[in-house]
Amino acid sequence: MPILELASLTKHFGGVHAVDELDLTVDEGEIFGLIGPNGSGKSTTVNLICGVVSVTSGNVTFEGRDITGAASHRVLAAGVARTFQNIRLFGHLTVWQNLWVAQNSVEYRRSENFAKRWFFGSGAVRDAVDEQLAFAGLIEKRNELAANLAFGEQRRLELARALATKPRLLLLDEPAAGMNLEEVHALDGRLRALQQAGMTIVLVEHVMELVMGVTDRIAVLNFGRKIAQGLPAEIQENEAVQQAYLGGSVEAAHA
Repeated sequence: MPILELASLTKHFGGVHAVDELDLTVDEGEIFGLIGPNGSGKSTTVNLICGVVSVTSGNVTFEGRDITGAASHRVLAAGVARTFQNIRLFGHLTVWQNLWVAQNSVEYRRSENFAKRWFFGSGAVRDAVDEQLAFAGLIEKRNELAANLAFGEQRRLELARALATKPRLLLLDEPAAGMNLEEVHALDGRLRALQQAGMTIVLVEHVMELVMGVTDRIAVLNFGRKIAQGLPAEIQENEAVQQAYLGGSVEAAHA
């Protein structure tokens, strides 16, 4: 059974079909790429999965459970975490506090004495936060305000914050945007490490070097529709994909 399944998923904004009858399955433990030109529906798809925007029609199933239209906090509680195309950190909090908040959102769901845990902390939570900081390469920045971090560091902190919620499925919306080549290579290594640890990842990204190097399978959207799906090598050779990225219409791509 796939860990994530989208069945005829559709979102209309007035007359605009942002996502149109999208069928997609993501297998447990894989890194699945979701690519396409700007405005093709990638971020809208992530928002539909996470309950940020309402579904016009179709279904979202996670681990065999229908989560279509569930509120964002319930999707997170179910085990789905995400990062944002536009960074959304708590800029007035320190690096460590950003992860503390996320980690305690997990503790809140599990503890009957959450208030005590929040104000006084627990050794397990503190250790988990430090582990995520180390993974993100931010241990030395733990007491810095998130707003004062360099752009690439903010990207790493947002990834660490998502991981702090202990998800089983991680949705990454353009995590390499604004990164230099060295930072992209480091991100590649982190994604591979997460996969080796059992994490399932959906990667929305424009940096093709990262996508083609780290993903197991890729789906391509254009004008809200899936125009191709397959192995990275197959996607690279797909004429419909080449047409879409060169500015051709979906109809021209299929001609």
